[in-house]
Amino acid sequence: MRLVIQRVTRASVSIGGELHSSIGAGMMVLVGVEVGDGAADVDWLAGKLAALRIFDDDAGVMNRSITDVGGELLAVSQFTLTASTRKGNRPSYIRAARPEEAVPLYEMFCSEMEVRLGKEVKRGVFGADMQVELVNDGPVTIIIDSRIKE
Repeated sequence: MRLVIQRVTRASVSIGGELHSSIGAGMMVLVGVEVGDGAADVDWLAGKLAALRIFDDDAGVMNRSITDVGGELLAVSQFTLTASTRKGNRPSYIRAARPEEAVPLYEMFCSEMEVRLGKEVKRGVFGADMQVELVNDGPVTIIIDSRIKE
């Protein structure tokens, strides 16, 4: 699984011109599920994300986690994170998990984050044509891949 994490002052998802979900300060996370991902990937990523220190402390140093600051989380499924551009100029999505595998893992990730944060995780809609708006704070953008674990 791959996550693209953005520290935000606000973020939202609209579908068909209608607001679906929104958050204030916290993280907007794009979630990509690959073939072969499983519960261990979800657990590792959720633990890493909940403890990731990307929020400023009183000295202005990124030393606080989303749990420390009580931030909100918006998680959006994004199969294009699995793209391979190795051959040619048209991305290949062969590594993207099929919906029957990806949806349960995306939902498991969101549920696990709710447990770790102690609050609702706002979500996009899997497979929908979504318009995502955000104000990246910093900017701070981090990519984490459960297979690389760095």
